[in-house]
Amino acid sequence: MQAITFQQPYKVLVKTVPIPKILQDTDVIVKVCVSGLCGSDLHVYRGDEVGIDKDTIMGHEFMGIVNEIGSNVKDLKVGDRVLSPFSNCCGECFYCCRGITSRCEKGQLFGCLKNGYGIHGGQAEYVRVPLASSTLVKIPEGISDNTALLLCDVLCTGYFCAENGLNELAPQISYLKQYKLEYQKKDEYDDIVVVVVGCGPVGLMSIASAIYLGVKTIYSIDSIQERLEIAKEFGATPIHLIDENPIEKIKEITNGRGADIVLEAVGNLSSLDLSFKLLRPAGVLSSIGLNHSNTFPFNPNDGYHKNLKYISGRCPVRQILTKTIPFVLSKKFNFEKIITHEMKLSDGEKAYEIFEKKLDKCVKVVFKK
Repeated sequence: MQAITFQQPYKVLVKTVPIPKILQDTDVIVKVCVSGLCGSDLHVYRGDEVGIDKDTIMGHEFMGIVNEIGSNVKDLKVGDRVLSPFSNCCGECFYCCRGITSRCEKGQLFGCLKNGYGIHGGQAEYVRVPLASSTLVKIPEGISDNTALLLCDVLCTGYFCAENGLNELAPQISYLKQYKLEYQKKDEYDDIVVVVVGCGPVGLMSIASAIYLGVKTIYSIDSIQERLEIAKEFGATPIHLIDENPIEKIKEITNGRGADIVLEAVGNLSSLDLSFKLLRPAGVLSSIGLNHSNTFPFNPNDGYHKNLKYISGRCPVRQILTKTIPFVLSKKFNFEKIITHEMKLSDGEKAYEIFEKKLDKCVKVVFKK
């Protein structure tokens, strides 16, 4: 079969490799229909994620058809149309039982092999899924292949980012409604200001999710005009990072306070620094961008004096799917708008270059055989 394999930083190679086989009785082999190229794949591609074995099959976003099942697989059969979270999970450990499936004690990230340990990814014609019964999710009718692919990571991660921010602000809203009678007749999020920093796939999904969850006032910040245009179509007011001054703009809108919630979806120090400066005292910074830095642009003293609420971490996709599948079925957004490039696996090397350099107005790349 064809597969996109990691060779060294800034080099992937499309190779012919063996079709994976059942190794454990809880395995499933999925015939991949669509796989995705995610921003997290660039951490491997650029060498930021160190120690990845040469010839590791890339990619953690994939959906397809069950092709073969192990003898102990439950609730799945050959021919089922399924999607997979970016990591597998057992469904039984301390963390899985608390809905934190991304921290499963047996969980592994797809497309991450180090010293021979781990599992290959989904940028291939077939993929092996360990712990399949508690990992794979059947795709309901009414959800297209491309949209199902987005549910594997970016849509759920964006939802998780937005939900975290809103949940952390909830006690303040409850207090306000209790002591200000004029707010008791208002919807929960009528008067809050949300800012999304970064309008890549996850940032755009954060915008859609925040609006779906009830946010009325949301701003999006990016330096790429095409991405801001999609953000505007989703319902955000765009602010160009270079042509405008985002901090001044948000201060002006909020009578000098700053945003109630900032959703950070980039994953670098400058983005975190901007997010912190955009935030009002006692506001919430929900950061979902994967950041490999060992430092922070603000220190504990800064956080203390701002009464900062900071929340971050890997999205528990398997659990979040219980919320995002109904979200998708509501048909409130055309999520596939973010998919700008459909390419063949055989074009994998070119695809990584286009995505990494943001060429040809690229937002999201998916692979189809």
